[in-house]
Amino acid sequence: MTQRVNPDHTLETQGFAGLGEVHYNLLEPAIVQAALERGEGTLGLGGSLYVSTGTFTGRSPKDKHVVRTPGVEDAIWWENNAAQTPEGFAALRADMLAHMRGRDFFVQDLYGGADPAHRLDVRVVTELAWHSLFIRHMLRRPDASELATFVPEYTIVNCPSFKADPARHGVRSEVAICLNLEAREILICGTEYAGENKKSVFTLLNYILPERGVMPMHCSANHAVGKPTDAAVFFGLSGTGKTTLSADPGRVLIGDDEHGWSERGIFNFEGGCYAKTINLSRDAEPEIYDTTTKFGTVIENMVFDPETLELDFEDDSITANTRCAYPLDYISNASETALGGHPRNVVMLTCDAYGVLPPIARLTPAQAMYHFLSGFTSKVAGTERGVTEPQPTFSTCFGAPFMPRRPEVYGNLLRDKIARHGSDCWLVNTGWTGGAYGTGSRMPIKATRALLTAALNGSLAKGRFRTDPNFGFEVPCSAEGVADVLLDPRRTWTDKEAYDAQAAKLVEMFARNFQQYARHIDDDVKACALG
Repeated sequence: MTQRVNPDHTLETQGFAGLGEVHYNLLEPAIVQAALERGEGTLGLGGSLYVSTGTFTGRSPKDKHVVRTPGVEDAIWWENNAAQTPEGFAALRADMLAHMRGRDFFVQDLYGGADPAHRLDVRVVTELAWHSLFIRHMLRRPDASELATFVPEYTIVNCPSFKADPARHGVRSEVAICLNLEAREILICGTEYAGENKKSVFTLLNYILPERGVMPMHCSANHAVGKPTDAAVFFGLSGTGKTTLSADPGRVLIGDDEHGWSERGIFNFEGGCYAKTINLSRDAEPEIYDTTTKFGTVIENMVFDPETLELDFEDDSITANTRCAYPLDYISNASETALGGHPRNVVMLTCDAYGVLPPIARLTPAQAMYHFLSGFTSKVAGTERGVTEPQPTFSTCFGAPFMPRRPEVYGNLLRDKIARHGSDCWLVNTGWTGGAYGTGSRMPIKATRALLTAALNGSLAKGRFRTDPNFGFEVPCSAEGVADVLLDPRRTWTDKEAYDAQAAKLVEMFARNFQQYARHIDDDVKACALG
């Protein structure tokens, strides 16, 4: 097969000698063919590829390590990132390389970031052919002419068949995701879950970009049709509606998961989407549904009929974390450039299982930083193994597992950019109303969409607002197409005293969680903890 690679920058020149056949930058048909010949998956409907990730059907955040070297000692948030010694990493690299000798590998040279001024040139080396297809979808693909001069800034090596030795390599288990930021290498072993490749690149960008004044964001983004300057970003953890609410057919999709906010505007880090498929339906999300029968789409851990190859979107017997990975251009309203202007609207999505928060609230820049650092939501059934009902949780910056620097670094960047560019910031609750989980009901999706539409078109900001007595943010008194009572959560509860007690409990949870940031932030943000 054609080898599309810079001859001066092969794996051999990087010290990976003695490997079997190395396949550089194969295109999708060749990768699918290789995966099938190697028995890695099943050819599905429309030429999609059905695969299993084996024992691990999700990420392993506790097995992620950062090599503790003098150059990064003062920059890493060590309370959130497990350390590995340089000696442990060196032993892991040597042992992994010895294991890799004589085995075939697949290389993809790709870009992390649609903005050439800030993109990361990254090489991803995978033992599994289908991992090569996955990461080719997820990152941005250079033109063939660019590959002849491509020089990787960082290299990710993923070898699932190698198992780490905790005692020898200084890691927690046989699964290891180890980032050596000074050596510019990431080693992944012991897990076949492909998402580790994608999130490793996100973690790198989360480390690199803040020093350039660029805000890395775990968010989706879109812009108005024909108006890239009318952009919006949507922060939110799994289960809050981030992908669904940003995929507005009336707006252009910039991306569904990871973006940067630079001095020129926002840009997608990725070239594809990694969507959950559990309970996916053509009626609710037709375009995502249709990608499951398009050529090369990677279908992970889904149950299918062995004769008809029909997928069962309701069957979670393997995992509730079933997913599909596909290139962004499989979505008809996706942006060709993956670029947008400075966001006019910043939306933070939360799923409040307590039934306390209003369906939408307007935040000041200081309040935006407070809620961004809090990252409050509820884990809902299907997002993690063992979660069968909503569980309140705080995940700082709406993506703590991918944050190598302290949260205040990202929080300050966001606050400053919101203030400088005059963005309206909104907290949107897609959780419960009329009571907590078990008593109340889920926020009506039609109301959420109506409120978001009004926020994005500017009409909501022109209306009358009241100050919330619990959190101090502004809540609209009315909105077209939304019952006024829904905008005041206390009025939706039959037992008003029960609401007051629940609200006081949630405010206390916020304040207690926020104590960990108090000595690192300004007084105006601290004041938000008091309502």
